[in-house]
Amino acid sequence: MPRDGNFPGDTVVVTGASSGIGRATAIAFGEAGANLVIADVDRDGGMETARRIQDETAGDATFVDVDVTDDADVEEMVETATSEYGGLDVAFNNAGIPGTFDAVDEISEEDWHAIIDVNLSGIWRSMRKEIPVMLEDGGGTIVNTASILGKVGEAETPAYTAAKHGVVGLTKVAALERATDDVRVNAVCPGYIETQMLDDAGVTTDAEMRAEVEALHPMERLGTAEEIADAVLWIASDDASFVTGETLAIDGGYLSR
Repeated sequence: MPRDGNFPGDTVVVTGASSGIGRATAIAFGEAGANLVIADVDRDGGMETARRIQDETAGDATFVDVDVTDDADVEEMVETATSEYGGLDVAFNNAGIPGTFDAVDEISEEDWHAIIDVNLSGIWRSMRKEIPVMLEDGGGTIVNTASILGKVGEAETPAYTAAKHGVVGLTKVAALERATDDVRVNAVCPGYIETQMLDDAGVTTDAEMRAEVEALHPMERLGTAEEIADAVLWIASDDASFVTGETLAIDGGYLSR
């Protein structure tokens, strides 16, 4: 069902928007009337997201090829928002890569740095460019993608868990720093969501593995990308105007166990 939302004419940047949570959220913002800057390293997927927004929603979209480990790419992303649409109202910093399954003393240095660089430093690079533009425009809203593993640990996910804990902490610090500047900063902490990332890990295609992962959630199912998108739109909207520094779990009860 198309959303009527609170974002007509607003400019929204979404990183990691070529598929999954990023694509679902970008389309939801488009349905709510926003202008989107679609940022991803996956050009084909990102262009498809932009096309769907242009063809199927009330919004507009521009694709930018962005690697969040590259400061120049991130700067171009924010400059595109200002040059194409006149500013930046909302940023959904969602780009991320899966972790490896290794013990703390077994993960390679290369894997450690790669996961931290995208999943944590990528969000820092994005906020570092986004916040000054929002301050110039009189305010804005940032939503970062953390994870349930930003609130609890899971064995053999050292870099991913460390990165997501870092996102939670970084979100809180930025929220405190800008609380009186009309820049709200929050994070969403998804549980296991039915996306391409889980497909690639075999979770959604192996019946036994899927059942095991579903059983981790008291609701006994996986979440959907659209359920995360709905939460992002709410927390970015004026309906959540007194919410900042929050890390909202959308996890089917996972963290309540």
